[in-house]
Amino acid sequence: MDPVFSSTTDLAAAIAARKISAAEALDAHLAQIDRHNEAVNAVVNLDREGACERAKKADAAQARGDALGPLHGVPFTLKDMHETAGVKTTVGFPPFADYVAKADSPVVARLKAAGGILIGKTNVATMLGDWQSDNPLFGHSSNPWNLARTSGGSSGGAAAAVATGMTPFDVGTDMQASIRLPASFCGVYGLKPTEHRVSLAGAFPDPAGVARSVRLMSCLGPLARSVDDLALIYKIIAGPDGADTDLAPVPVEAVPKIDLKSLRIAAAPSFAGFPVAGDIAAAVDSLAKQLQAAGSTVEPAKLPKLDLHDDLEQGGVLIGMMLEAAQPEPPENPTPVSRWFEALARRDSSILAWDSFFETCDALLCPVAMTTAFPHCEPGTPIEVDGQEQSYWMLPAYGAVFNYSGHPALSIPFGQDRDGLPIGLQLVGARWSEARLLGIAKAIEALTGGFKRPPDY
Repeated sequence: MDPVFSSTTDLAAAIAARKISAAEALDAHLAQIDRHNEAVNAVVNLDREGACERAKKADAAQARGDALGPLHGVPFTLKDMHETAGVKTTVGFPPFADYVAKADSPVVARLKAAGGILIGKTNVATMLGDWQSDNPLFGHSSNPWNLARTSGGSSGGAAAAVATGMTPFDVGTDMQASIRLPASFCGVYGLKPTEHRVSLAGAFPDPAGVARSVRLMSCLGPLARSVDDLALIYKIIAGPDGADTDLAPVPVEAVPKIDLKSLRIAAAPSFAGFPVAGDIAAAVDSLAKQLQAAGSTVEPAKLPKLDLHDDLEQGGVLIGMMLEAAQPEPPENPTPVSRWFEALARRDSSILAWDSFFETCDALLCPVAMTTAFPHCEPGTPIEVDGQEQSYWMLPAYGAVFNYSGHPALSIPFGQDRDGLPIGLQLVGARWSEARLLGIAKAIEALTGGFKRPPDY
């Protein structure tokens, strides 16, 4: 087997069967990091010594016959925003350059309890605030398919590390397509669960112990090279944890086996007023036709009668109010509480409209982003899409719609554009339907061909 490009599930099975040791699996991934990280700049805050010690303990535990968790001995990385005991958490922000949390966040604790071995952290946009992973501490991450292009943000280091075999999986955050956009740019899978599905406790460095301000629209979810791996990691990290009181006590169901002939798919190559590259729109049409040929019922999406541009604007308003609440000193003219409730009521109308939409179909098939990976640039620089300049701030639009509505969505790789860059397509489902959505993605995997290894890796 090739340890660095094996799936998480296959690697865990091989370790459990003693076909490879945890130490050997770790050594292979560390060698891959040594070989490729200088060019891609995906992995930061590498904990080489700690990971080696944990791998030895994992092998010793297996030799004693101890019970093995589903990730026993599997190495992994985490986006540089999770609080982790013993490893720096910086979010690419100089004031946090030396911050080390006293305890693991609930998500990190669950991954470790499942037997996973943390290697280190992956690069991010400064304070997770951009769609390129670039910051003053570590510089920018590059796309493994073309180093002159971005790997996306803010989980760009995670997506690049997964795509290049430096890690089997990572866990990112997604407030405005920050998992799905990098996943699509790098040709891997990424899942944004339903809002309040996975704990946000400890999902951002908190040296001062202040009240958590990000409580809406942001989600934690896995990036990996297969649907099975998304499902495995999602099952481990989802659900109430005794730390985040916003989490809904909704059961985490097993992923069902889906017959393509049973599916009702709504296809939208674009949203009204949202730019999209022709190659991406054509990819949506192509997959829709393949699904129809396989027996699925596929119809043009009759999207809710919403002003999606206004939804994006209102999502920005909510984010702005959360950021205002996080400031150490209150502003001179703070936003009144009545404005907060007005914004929530406005959001409710969109959530309910999308809930009604998903009563008529199993999933929506649409773009993840308006373009494939674009050249490194200053934030705010217009982005060229099929020869026309488009607003930089529209980069996450197709994904951010579903941060505003809270619905689960995942990015699946589907071929390359005319420049040889990966195309990611988005599957969106009803709230709390992650298991079914993953089952649909698994069934579609036979049509898409799944993950493709970047050249030269």
